[in-house]
Amino acid sequence: QVQLVESGGGLVQAGGSLRLSCAASGRTFSRYAMGWFRQAPGKEREFVSYISWGGATTAYADSVKGRFTISRDNAQNTGYLQMNNLKPEDTAVYYCAARQGLPSARRYDYDYWGQGTQVTVSS
Repeated sequence: QVQLVESGGGLVQAGGSLRLSCAASGRTFSRYAMGWFRQAPGKEREFVSYISWGGATTAYADSVKGRFTISRDNAQNTGYLQMNNLKPEDTAVYYCAARQGLPSARRYDYDYWGQGTQVTVSS
């Protein structure tokens, strides 16, 4: 079992930045790939970014590429999502997720989820 807790969400103006954190506990975090997903009201949960267990492989949704950066610190059992140049359309609840094996952009591939953190971007 892996327990995940997100933090760092909040209200920010368009063009601003936030850094989300995902603190993991339980089994060895370094053995798990990590993903970030988001869900806006009335919409499906969508892929944002993922990172492999060692950090060598990352991927981003086209909508956030060049603005968001995913990273992880396995010594601290924590993953991060740095979000720059935020736009109103980035407003959503952001979730981190973990799975053994290769990272994936498909939400159904993930076994463990955090409770989510709200990000609101005002125009």
